[in-house]
Amino acid sequence: MHAGAAAMTGTLCALGAIALWATLASLGVALSHVPPFLLTGLALVVGSVPSWPLARQWRVRASTLLLGVYGLFGFHFLLFVALRTAPPLEANLVNYLWPLLIVVLAPMFLRGIALRPVHVLAAVAGFAGAALAIVGGRDVSGGLAWGYLAAAGSAFIWASYSLLTQRVAHFPTAAIGLFGLVSGLLALACHALIEPSADLSTRDALLIAVVGLGPLGAAFFLWDAALKRSDPRRIGLLSYLTPLASTVLLALTTGRPLTPWIAGAALLIVGAAVVGLRAR
Repeated sequence: MHAGAAAMTGTLCALGAIALWATLASLGVALSHVPPFLLTGLALVVGSVPSWPLARQWRVRASTLLLGVYGLFGFHFLLFVALRTAPPLEANLVNYLWPLLIVVLAPMFLRGIALRPVHVLAAVAGFAGAALAIVGGRDVSGGLAWGYLAAAGSAFIWASYSLLTQRVAHFPTAAIGLFGLVSGLLALACHALIEPSADLSTRDALLIAVVGLGPLGAAFFLWDAALKRSDPRRIGLLSYLTPLASTVLLALTTGRPLTPWIAGAALLIVGAAVVGLRAR
């Protein structure tokens, strides 16, 4: 595939993943009564199901499987620790350092990629936009909490996982199903060990299936395809659209008004993405 066409395909795959991740907050509100590890475990297992017919492509090195579990399970595990031990608003804000880390760490993890000032400025502007979208004018008053380290750790895990998948031996995108299946089973084990049991209704089961097939399923396959085809610095900048789109969708589904903060966030994030995509 021509480099330009591959990059465009990668951008479209990234936007597809971002669109699916944007639905997670709204779906999470509807499933807020379900213990988080139970929700994540079931959704990851469901998300792996479409790749089961391609299980022959799951034959990857043990180190590659460990990397996949490190990314999918490690990210969610530390994020849940952060949300339990730090104010959720602030923890979520710290967690969204991961697109910035993808941009900044790309030259350290990958050969042939240099970090230019334009990428740093675009990444910082994108993070500022994400902060506006997440905080939305509310007071950020959380004091020091160990949970912030977990939130920062989850951000580092997702950024490093995204970059390291391009350093290991090539593996088919279908292998993401194996990563999700193992990570989902580990999350279910965490549920059994530390969370109370829960009774799920038919509606809960259907919504969990939607989460699994969308933001915790297809999104991971699209994300892997995007990283294999496009510049990770550009993908990182596009990722700031996730908290913006998530906030807008949540406002629309809950009847909350869209505030001027969202407009400011949109300008910063879209501007940063445009600058980053045009950079050479």
